[in-house]
Amino acid sequence: MEIEIYADVVCPWCWIGKRRLEQALESYDGPVTVRFRPFQLDPTPVTEPKPLIEALGTKFGGRERAEQMAAQVTQVAAGVGIEMRFDRAVAANTFQAHRLVRFAAERDRSAELVERLYRAHFSDGIDVGSTDALVKLGSEVGLDEAETREYLESNLGRREVAADLSAAHQLGVSSVPTFVLAGKYAVTGAQEPEVLLAALREVEQRESAG
Repeated sequence: MEIEIYADVVCPWCWIGKRRLEQALESYDGPVTVRFRPFQLDPTPVTEPKPLIEALGTKFGGRERAEQMAAQVTQVAAGVGIEMRFDRAVAANTFQAHRLVRFAAERDRSAELVERLYRAHFSDGIDVGSTDALVKLGSEVGLDEAETREYLESNLGRREVAADLSAAHQLGVSSVPTFVLAGKYAVTGAQEPEVLLAALREVEQRESAG
C-alpha cells in the first residue's frame, strides 16, 4: 500500500503523526511504501531567523498563548519519544527544505532526511530555511555535500515542488498531517497509532475486495 504523508517540517503535529504512523506500521503486516508530500503552513518568506515562539506569538495572539501551545505539544511529543525545544527553535520558510526532501527521495534518503529536518528544527534550533544548514543536514543522512549545494543553489526542483504544493491544495489538503492511503482515502491529523492501524487494515480490505 502506498501512504502519502502531506506535511511540513516545521509542523510539530506532523512529526508526532509521523512517529505514530511508524508505531502503527510495526503492527501492520502488509507491504508499504511511504512517500513524503510537501505542504507549507506559511509560505511567507522569512527574511531573517527569529525565535519561533516570537513568530507564533504574533500569529496566535501573544507570547503567553504561544508558550501554552508549545507546552501542550511538547508534552504530547514526549509521549512518542520526541524532545521538542521551542526555546531553541527558529522560524523558517520551508520551500528549500521541501526541495531537499525531493532531492533525497531520488536517492532513497527521504525518510532519514525528513526525520533529521524535524529534529533540526524542533530539538536542535537549526534554521531549516538556510541553504548552508540544509547542505550539512543532507550530508548527515548520506547525501553528497557538493551535489546537494549545487542542487539547492540552482532552480532544479523548484517548479516540481511548487506544482506539488498546488496539487495538495487542489486535492483539498488544508491541514497537516494528512495521510492518503492507496491514493484514495485520507486520514487527517496526528491520530493515535491504533486509529492509523485500523485505517490501514480497513483500506487493505476495501482494496482487496474491489
